[in-house]
Amino acid sequence: MWGRAAARARRRIAGARTASTAAAAEEEKSSCRAVVVPRFGGPEVLEVRQGVPVPDLKPGQVLVRARAVSINPLDLRMRSGYGRSIFEPILPLIIGRDISGEVVATTSSFTIGQEVFGALHPTAIRGTYTDYAILSQDELTPKPSTLTHVEASAIPFAALTAWRALHGSARISEGQRVLVIGGGGDVGQSAVQLAVAAGCSVSATCGTQSIEQVLSLGAEKAIDYTAEDTESAVKGKFDAVLDTIGEPETERVGINVLRRGGHYMTLQGEAAVLADRYGLAVGLPAATAALLKKQMQYRYSHGIGLDLFE
Repeated sequence: MWGRAAARARRRIAGARTASTAAAAEEEKSSCRAVVVPRFGGPEVLEVRQGVPVPDLKPGQVLVRARAVSINPLDLRMRSGYGRSIFEPILPLIIGRDISGEVVATTSSFTIGQEVFGALHPTAIRGTYTDYAILSQDELTPKPSTLTHVEASAIPFAALTAWRALHGSARISEGQRVLVIGGGGDVGQSAVQLAVAAGCSVSATCGTQSIEQVLSLGAEKAIDYTAEDTESAVKGKFDAVLDTIGEPETERVGINVLRRGGHYMTLQGEAAVLADRYGLAVGLPAATAALLKKQMQYRYSHGIGLDLFE
């Protein structure tokens, strides 16, 4: 008799513990930690906050428990005030684009517990520097078992940017010559590997510390921009130039080493800068007009195409 009563008591306790654990898990998913930007500035403005609400999922969205995230140049620029006119009204802001983790809730075709990685759109309001990030099913893909979460989180935003530039815009093909300006960065290293994989002859500029790394990725020539003049160091003309730096001097060099019919692509545009300066209503149309003017100028003066990837 006492044995049966003790067994019933143990079952009730176990049930209570299970319910308590489930409730705690549900509470954990409704709020979480996040790194937020309460105001624009340097790294010192970043704050780790507890109890940040996790919004309900909309159709086609996935809640991902973050196991690793990466830091992109765009994150640094947003923290410093890039796109101020867009993001200042919604501060504090959660930045971060890339993520690798597992699905904990979904209204899509992904399954609970599935390991995924992906990247948010650049204009996404709620970033990935949080325990639980929300992405659309189109922004995620299953994580290969051969990649760690850290490795997977370093790929999406940079690799997609490089892919869009080289394959979507320049439409590179085997045997073409490609120059990557800033080959030591995340987008640059992705571009080198993608161009090499496409059968292109690749040259890249980078700092002294990145020379060996860039060459190990398959580049035929790595130019130390701190010690050499890029325009003098490269030989012949290129079919495509991806400029990840986007300064006036790198743009000048990139344009000058392109053959007629080639493609110059830059990551640095004026849209957010002009929007901050003049407001959205004036700044964005002004940036579009400036880009179109430059495209026409290069088309007629050099016979090349120009595309912007921000």
